[in-house]
Amino acid sequence: MKERGKGTGRSVDERYTQWKSLVPVLYDWLANHNLVWPSLSCRWGPQLEQATYKNRQRLYLSEQTDGSVPNTLVIANVEVVKPRVAAAEHISQFNEEARSPFVKKFKTIIHPGEVNRIRELPQNSKIVATHTDSPDVLIWDVEAQPNRHAVLGATSSRPDLILTGHKDNAEFALAMSPTEPFVLSGGKDRYVVLWSIQDHISTLAADPGSAKSPGSAGTNNKQSSKAAGGNDKPVDSPSIEPRGVYLGHGDTVEDVTFCPSSAQEFCSVGDDSCLILWDARTGSSPAIKVEKAHHADLHCVDWNPHDVNLILTGSADNTVRMFDRRNLTSGGVGSPVHTFEGHNAAVLCVQWSPDKSSVFGSSAEDGILNIWDHEKIGKKLETVGSKVPNSPPGLFFRHAGHRDKVVDFHWNSSDPWTIVSVSDDGESTGGGGTLQIWRMIDLIYRPEEEVLAELDKFKCHILSCTS
Repeated sequence: MKERGKGTGRSVDERYTQWKSLVPVLYDWLANHNLVWPSLSCRWGPQLEQATYKNRQRLYLSEQTDGSVPNTLVIANVEVVKPRVAAAEHISQFNEEARSPFVKKFKTIIHPGEVNRIRELPQNSKIVATHTDSPDVLIWDVEAQPNRHAVLGATSSRPDLILTGHKDNAEFALAMSPTEPFVLSGGKDRYVVLWSIQDHISTLAADPGSAKSPGSAGTNNKQSSKAAGGNDKPVDSPSIEPRGVYLGHGDTVEDVTFCPSSAQEFCSVGDDSCLILWDARTGSSPAIKVEKAHHADLHCVDWNPHDVNLILTGSADNTVRMFDRRNLTSGGVGSPVHTFEGHNAAVLCVQWSPDKSSVFGSSAEDGILNIWDHEKIGKKLETVGSKVPNSPPGLFFRHAGHRDKVVDFHWNSSDPWTIVSVSDDGESTGGGGTLQIWRMIDLIYRPEEEVLAELDKFKCHILSCTS
């Protein structure tokens, strides 16, 4: 499942034009950043600085090139405008072909092979793991790594650590535990592999200055990696073997995630349509295997950080399903609590909100990023729902700012309703990619009574001004 298809539906240009006209009404802030090369992943790094009207924060991206220049891992600095600061007329005035003034490239790491997935270590988000088209997971201390100039012929940067254990390429499935420095991966070999990087990151995390990155000696070190994306393992980087290898899938493992409360518990999904829960304390066999969790390949999975019983899955059958781990199956097949039907192409990414336990996002090959609230299912929405009779249950916001498949997105835990999303744009939209950082207007998600009270106060103010 290397190729993650094309968007479908009504004219993309029509949909996009309608969306752009509504930006001043629906969004509190939006930044649009054109990417010369597609990025298959986007992740927030640490917040660096807080100011009156905006905060500065790291952002991790990649550049998936055509081989004319090397593939890169990009560390950017983003100016995140605070809520209720940006003027409505300003956020809609952007050029799709231009770079955003809010996004500035800070450092470039020349990556050995294209970057398919980026994940940051929650305990220290300066430590990043990447997946490429190889069996290895690469670990980077992005602050210690030297800034490189990505030109043809340049040698690859050297990872701070290489995690070995897969027997075939591991391209997408990658996770880092929120409780301990554990890394999880899945691959074409059908394995789920677990590592602890505790011993190797403790010196880096404690004193980045004293623990020199293997790549910091410059470009003269002997390296085996081809400049523009060879899959050869870079030499001179320390490597570690796995803590555990888990076999239960019958096809490629597409995504993995940890239980938010335990690094010993995790789950995985794959092209065999299975969702598997694992417990490293009880051996290498599945704790629970859910057959036919969807009607097609599963692409993504996420575990609720606020309610450890709830797990989301996204699939090539265009749906998102929510499972309760206390009651996963019925009649031998997957029995979701609810199936969310709001996409018309394969779902590529799902993620729970860091702020509200019932809210999550899903992005797909249809170019849409949907925001859902499962608590709204079954409730009568007298104000909004009556005007949108065809809206799928639970759906309360649809981000239609991308014109091709939305391959990744990430909620900002430092600014919970701010989302970064990235699309891999086809030739019809000029190629390359589009990065968007956006926050819906708070009137959409705040409690209804609170919003009505504010609007009433505003109405009184308007009346007093006109009288």
